[in-house]
Amino acid sequence: MIDLKALRENPARFIEGAKRKGVDVDIARLITLDAERRDLMASQEALRAEQKRLSKETGPKLGKLMGQLKSAEGDTKAAIEAEVAAIKAAPSRLKDEIAAFDGRINAIEPEINALHLRIPQPADDDVPVGASADDNVELRTWSPDGYDLGRSFEANRGFKPRTHLELCDRHGLADFPRGVKLAGSRSYVLTGDGMRLHQAVLRYAFDLMVQENGFTPMSVPVIVREEAMIGTAFFPGGRDQAYHVEESSRGGGHDLFLTGTGEVGLMGLHQDEILDQADLPRKYVTVSTCFRREAGAAGKDTAGLYRIHQFEKVEQVIIDVADEHASREHHRAMIAHVEALLQRLGLPYRLLQCCTGDLGVKNADMIDIECWMPGRGDEGPDGTPAGAFGETHSASRLYDYQCRRLNMRYRPGGETGKGATAFCYSLNNTVAASPRILIPLLEMHQNPDGSVTVPEPLRPYMNGRARIG
Repeated sequence: MIDLKALRENPARFIEGAKRKGVDVDIARLITLDAERRDLMASQEALRAEQKRLSKETGPKLGKLMGQLKSAEGDTKAAIEAEVAAIKAAPSRLKDEIAAFDGRINAIEPEINALHLRIPQPADDDVPVGASADDNVELRTWSPDGYDLGRSFEANRGFKPRTHLELCDRHGLADFPRGVKLAGSRSYVLTGDGMRLHQAVLRYAFDLMVQENGFTPMSVPVIVREEAMIGTAFFPGGRDQAYHVEESSRGGGHDLFLTGTGEVGLMGLHQDEILDQADLPRKYVTVSTCFRREAGAAGKDTAGLYRIHQFEKVEQVIIDVADEHASREHHRAMIAHVEALLQRLGLPYRLLQCCTGDLGVKNADMIDIECWMPGRGDEGPDGTPAGAFGETHSASRLYDYQCRRLNMRYRPGGETGKGATAFCYSLNNTVAASPRILIPLLEMHQNPDGSVTVPEPLRPYMNGRARIG
């Protein structure tokens, strides 16, 4: 979430930021409610100060008056008795007035919190302004030697490409009918070498991050409380994409949600903690099963392995000090890790600078990486696909947006237990999501006879196999 102090100081920045992201949220209403709450709290604090002052003065004052009362008569006695009664009644009156302010503050808190959670992180100034993914900007492309992305697959390789669906069917790599029978649309069962290749990619990506890049391997829950989804900013906006387990309706105490990325668990690990600056940055990597409802994606990529409800993902997360330069350096490094992976696997790709309208609420910046998939794109007169890029990775820079919601802090200077705290900065990026990445792997490494060459880095995880089929 955003810093309310920053909103008060420069509301125009956040109003424009929401507009550029296409987020409809009443920021002016939040500013009004925030001012009202602060006025109420100031009045309440004044009453508490008065209550504290009275508690110090009441005893001596009452003692003096009670002494005077012993010798007082007539109207004087009545006046003293009235003053004593007023002094004794004051604490109760103040207590009631303070409680009344609590009621007024509590009445507006839910609306304040709801609006606060919906205000997006403003995009960085160097992010291009745009309305949707159509306005994203290509930064660069890469392809292995001998493969020209400006020419068709057939022109590059000398034969027409088979789609991953055809290759899966030819080699028994996936069983889509039984997957649908078990779990409905967008479901699948990886079989034989399909499952082996899937596991090989995940293991290679995981080992790359741990052994070469020094990330700490972690396991994370994939079914979490609502607080974790709100804290990582997947809720409230992405609620329709998450699978909801309604435990509260059957006596479970609280509802649970299936996560769509390991990022939720990795970031939630340090919720409500103050980290030691000496231990930053924290660099974590996990392999987790991910679940997405794909709400609103009816009719899009319903066949095959591209847009599915359940998959596995190797995810990298970095938590560090509140330093923009360091955050940008981490961002570049995380992207470089993925580029190294894709280049070693021989998969052509491009980097896209996401525009403001494609960032989502939580990101200050995001770079998408899309792999070239020969079996995608429009079909020519002979039915051969033209090929197209498909998103396989997203690298996000969030500054303190998640950490503020998660109340994840550190002490600048590193003095444990001393001094003011600051909110951490965070970043995340996919390392490999499978089985989607199997699409370019199968299609780019297919051979004229229909067999598929296993990229060399994956062969140790395939018991030395160099070819499928």
